[in-house]
Amino acid sequence: MTTTAPPTQGGSRYDRLIEPTRVHGSLYTDPEIFAEELERIWYRTWVYVGHVSEVARPNDYVRKSIGPQDVIMTRDRDGEVHLLLNRCAHRANLVCDDARGNSSSFRCPYHGWTYRNTGELLGYPYNKGYGGKNKLELGMGRVPRVAVHQGFVFGSMAADGPTLAEHLGAAAGELDRLARLSPEGEVELTAGWLKHRTRANWKLLAENETDGYHPQFVHGSIFSVTGSPIGALYSDQSTAVTRDLGGGHSENDLRPEFRKFGEPMRWFGTTEARVPDYVAAMREKHGPAAEEILIEGAPHVMIFPNLFVAEIQVFVIQPLSANECVQHSTAVQLKGAPELNRRMVSQCVGSVGPAGMLLADDTEMYERNQRGVTMRRPEWVDVRRGLDRERTDERGFRIGTATDETGIRGFWSHYRQLMEADK
Repeated sequence: MTTTAPPTQGGSRYDRLIEPTRVHGSLYTDPEIFAEELERIWYRTWVYVGHVSEVARPNDYVRKSIGPQDVIMTRDRDGEVHLLLNRCAHRANLVCDDARGNSSSFRCPYHGWTYRNTGELLGYPYNKGYGGKNKLELGMGRVPRVAVHQGFVFGSMAADGPTLAEHLGAAAGELDRLARLSPEGEVELTAGWLKHRTRANWKLLAENETDGYHPQFVHGSIFSVTGSPIGALYSDQSTAVTRDLGGGHSENDLRPEFRKFGEPMRWFGTTEARVPDYVAAMREKHGPAAEEILIEGAPHVMIFPNLFVAEIQVFVIQPLSANECVQHSTAVQLKGAPELNRRMVSQCVGSVGPAGMLLADDTEMYERNQRGVTMRRPEWVDVRRGLDRERTDERGFRIGTATDETGIRGFWSHYRQLMEADK
């Protein structure tokens, strides 16, 4: 069932569907809106695709996606990273079946057309059928623009538009914070990916990723059983803030809480005595500046439209339809930090693995929300929490308390701009 949109009364479609304190339920259910999102967001702006560590060697490749589009991320023999659409230029068969591998070329199984891992057509059988020509001017589709920040590979299906730096804005600094936690200054995403298919609209996941209002309730049983201090970070007593970083990006900035205690590695739920090699390597790398890094820890940031860094984990949202998406997740790995990396993998499995405790809770909420927005009354989803106590921080960003919906309002404001933009 698709929620009915409000009647036309002047203004743009999205002017009627998105208000400062509420959004219409049809935004999560209408297939026509989903189709417009693909064109105006997923195929126009920058989308996170993969990480350079996943194609570490020349001729490595890995299957990825941009929305529903099947993409092959390759590294050619000269070290350049490419994003190719997984489609033969002849009759549209899928060229690559394997999830990953190492090859300088791809051969279509249907008619034997072969391509370099840069997308260039190498050749095809029985060329007399093409007038004896040795090579047609056909190649695999390429994502027009590819750019990298701190090893995170982004692609844009639009040949022109804002640069990646312009798209990321202040969110780039959060990826810098993550890389700074490595004694060698590099993140690696090499622990393998878990895929969770969810019967929910992709925007429900994006909203949830920096929603600090739900942890005490959705994950309360886990926090109580494990004695986790995470719940206290998201309460009315917390000094943490929710920040609208602009461009649809937002963060839960937990650093004020960690600074209160001033304890290295508290952000990771441990002490420096339990990871002595890592702490020593960081102090050797950064000198006196290491103390601040070890106390403040990793970011909790949602980068529009599909990349979420949750301190020790990375999530990637892949929309499939108006009411279905896939959430890909993996453990962060910090180059030069094997002691910490083992713990990160273990915690990732415990929280988002097949029997994980946290993502199961969240997924249940996504799907309950999706069922709820199909109901006829009330038509609107309320996002007003904390509006009256929002303020501007020293950098000019709007911030709210740890449980406020400041980031969600920022998401919808940017979403509306993109959806109303001229084609």
